[in-house]
Amino acid sequence: MSSQTQNSARKKLISEIIINGALLLLVLVWTIPTLGLLVSSFRTRFDIQTSGWWWVLPHREWVTVEEFPPGDDLDRDGVMEFAGVSGTFAELREGVSMDDGRKVTWVGNKRLGVIKIQEQKWIMRTDFTLENYGQVLAGKTYEIQTTSGETKTVQGDDFTGSFLNSLTISIPATVIPILIAAFAAYGFAWMDFPGRKPLFTMVVALMVVPLQIALVPILQDYVRLDLNGTFLAVWLAHTGFGLPLATYLLFNYIKGLPREILESAFIDGASHFTIFARLILPLSIPALASFAIFQFLWVWNDYLIALVFIGAKPDVQVLTMRIAEMVGSRGSDWHLLTAGAFISMLLPLIVFFSLQRFFVRGLLAGSVKG
Repeated sequence: MSSQTQNSARKKLISEIIINGALLLLVLVWTIPTLGLLVSSFRTRFDIQTSGWWWVLPHREWVTVEEFPPGDDLDRDGVMEFAGVSGTFAELREGVSMDDGRKVTWVGNKRLGVIKIQEQKWIMRTDFTLENYGQVLAGKTYEIQTTSGETKTVQGDDFTGSFLNSLTISIPATVIPILIAAFAAYGFAWMDFPGRKPLFTMVVALMVVPLQIALVPILQDYVRLDLNGTFLAVWLAHTGFGLPLATYLLFNYIKGLPREILESAFIDGASHFTIFARLILPLSIPALASFAIFQFLWVWNDYLIALVFIGAKPDVQVLTMRIAEMVGSRGSDWHLLTAGAFISMLLPLIVFFSLQRFFVRGLLAGSVKG
């Protein structure tokens, strides 16, 4: 093998290592927070408030092996001796090391403190529980310890209704624009009618219009039509905001389908509707699935549109509203917030992984010719 070939192979190997290393780093950066969220959702209230989620991994930690009171006959302002080591109160508060690697620590104040002998051990904090999900999904009661030492019973947050509301909004708001956009994309791609190009240009131009500027006019129309506060209002809003992207994405895919197939169908006497239903839709599954992922994630994670058009009433609240309300009322209850957040992530993850085999093919729709 020539030196030039060896250099080329070496450069290719180095390039692959750099690219794969960068991709691995990006995957880790995106995955680690999700893993931390999942682990935290199963931890107890005490563990999550006293340690990070990574403490579930093996680590060395100081563990108390012996504990006793300091005694009353000590000069607490001078040098004191315990278990063979001596030190002042300030030094003992920091911990004084023993010859065998253990340390003596004074815990508390001078008057009511205790002496603890600690040693480092390999441990894992794996005290997991399903109570967090029970409190979030079923609204179970749980007990908390107040700053005054009292035990208080608190009602959990029931996410079931909000979860069903989000599902009720997301499914129609995903299916409706896909169907309308598929019809429109077929018309723009394969039907000749007056004003086709200006209309398609207008559709593409609508993609750059911020949805925020349309909220107030649409809300005024909804009030006049008595649609505000209903699921239909949100379905129509998401359909309108999602149609430009859906039409453009599907147009690129449908336009790239083999012309011979459609011409054969026309020769056999098939109508436009028959061709659309029997040929276009089955062949466009990758593009349809790709847009379905985008639209479903957008609608499922939406907060603004749902808040504007259906309000924050408990019976119509969506999951994002419920979590935002939970952050305001239970900002310190991280064990419940992480469980609620992971519940909101679960269905989008299922949708994405179910349709991911079509995702790349749909994104590349119309980008390669020939």
